[in-house]
Amino acid sequence: MQDEKLSVNTTAASKIHPKFLTGTIANAVGLLSLLLLATYSASAETAVSANGAAEFLNQAEIEASTSEMNQVTNVNQLTDVQTTDWAFVALQSLVERYGCIAGYPNSTFGGHRVMTRYEFAAGLNACLDRMNELIATATGDLVKKEDLASLQKLQEEFAAELATLRGRVDTLEARTAQLEANQFSTTTKLGGQVIVSVNAGGFDRDRIIDSTGQRILATKDPNPTVLYRASIDLDTSFTGSDLLKIRLDSGSGVIDNGRPDGARDNAAGVLEPFFGSVIDYSVKPPTVGSLGIGRLFYTFRPTQDLAVSIGPDIRTTDYVDRNSYANLSFLDFSTQAFVNNYILFPVDGPAAGAAIDWKPRNGALAVRALYAAGDPANPGETGLNVSTARFTPLLYPNDFAFNAQGKRGLFGDTYQGTVELEYAPSRSFALRLQYSGGEVFDKRFDVFGANVELTLGQRFGIFGRYGYGSYNDTAFGEIKPNYWMAGMGMRDLFTRGALAGVAVGQPFIANEIGNSTQTNYEAFYNYPFSRNIQITPTIQVIDNAGNQGSNGTILTGTLRTVFSF
Repeated sequence: MQDEKLSVNTTAASKIHPKFLTGTIANAVGLLSLLLLATYSASAETAVSANGAAEFLNQAEIEASTSEMNQVTNVNQLTDVQTTDWAFVALQSLVERYGCIAGYPNSTFGGHRVMTRYEFAAGLNACLDRMNELIATATGDLVKKEDLASLQKLQEEFAAELATLRGRVDTLEARTAQLEANQFSTTTKLGGQVIVSVNAGGFDRDRIIDSTGQRILATKDPNPTVLYRASIDLDTSFTGSDLLKIRLDSGSGVIDNGRPDGARDNAAGVLEPFFGSVIDYSVKPPTVGSLGIGRLFYTFRPTQDLAVSIGPDIRTTDYVDRNSYANLSFLDFSTQAFVNNYILFPVDGPAAGAAIDWKPRNGALAVRALYAAGDPANPGETGLNVSTARFTPLLYPNDFAFNAQGKRGLFGDTYQGTVELEYAPSRSFALRLQYSGGEVFDKRFDVFGANVELTLGQRFGIFGRYGYGSYNDTAFGEIKPNYWMAGMGMRDLFTRGALAGVAVGQPFIANEIGNSTQTNYEAFYNYPFSRNIQITPTIQVIDNAGNQGSNGTILTGTLRTVFSF
């Protein structure tokens, strides 16, 4: 019992029948009633934490210790207690007369272990509460006057410890009352995230040309920049198992031809804008310098193993193609080539639709599906569509204009449907098979994908993705692009909570575009400076940018800082 923690019950009330207690015992029990029996769980009482009590109350340790204790009704149930032990008679009385002693699951008492004065005070309180119960049920004859006198002396001996505990409980009650009085909402939690990055990069040739080989993108290295993304989440639950999410976000970037372009605030977004080298959190959100809606959807569970999401502002990449090592640009890899299967999501911006996540009996198999429509709030036939991926302006340049013609709305001509089958027999292995199909500006596309991850020794992981698809009626005709990436990651490197990773891939393999194949490399090390602050240096290398061999090599570096609250 040396390292066991005590639990605190701020609602325990004394049930002492006044005619059986003297004034001294009544005061003692009134004081001790602020404590919880050491043999009961405190999960309900510690739902609201307070920094002042954190050093004394630890929920995990409370549950670990109290869950191991079993109430005994006969002293002979304790296998390590012998009749020759000097405290046998006392234990027999406490167990059989008052029922306020608990043992471990292996039927031992552990009487030779060292205990703290706080632990003894809690045990004393357990016995007093038991006697209160006996008295309140008109069985006061079971409590001997000698026992009450002994307990009174013990209460006086441990007055300092009990006073300390009472003060901590009072502090916890005050903090809880303050939180309840000033809480934002009884159903809504407020959270947020700020990403600030310093970025720089350059190239080793005379100029950089685009994927068509006709337009010069740069003749000198871009200037270093500071970019940001800031978001606020309002997460509301009405039943405890549902979620209404509202995200407000903003980011840096520029306005390019009337369209917000967050990708232009980093070197890779300027030098290689089409094939996945862009920093993902810079191009999302789609707003530039103004606050806008970043997510708006409602998720509920018709059954325990089925989640349904529906909303007017969702992101396709939130629901499928997850990976423990390469998926979140604020946590692991930064660029779009590695956080998702690049060709699987031609619709990756603001969209309306629905998604399901079904894991029958919470077993190894899971089925996910989604439908997402671009520009869903537009009932007309024209307007700028900002829901599509970075490579679509290259494939369909004539469709990126305010006056471009096409059916808009919920069932318009830019939509994506995706199905994913996952097999994950354990946390160490997962295989996901995917299919996406739909239309981009009324042009058909179909893509098949695979996503695999394997963790070895709980810390080291290997992972990869592959995609093969077809896009019809592009500026280059019908193309059949391929995509692949592979990498490895290491958790808790140098410090607990850290994450490091390195990956290589070819995000857009298409013989019809350019005279070579672009290859991306990226390495990062996420260092948790604190629970709410993470600092991540990242290096990116791009060979044959834009599938053009004459572009040579591009090198970029980013220092990413994430603040979460």
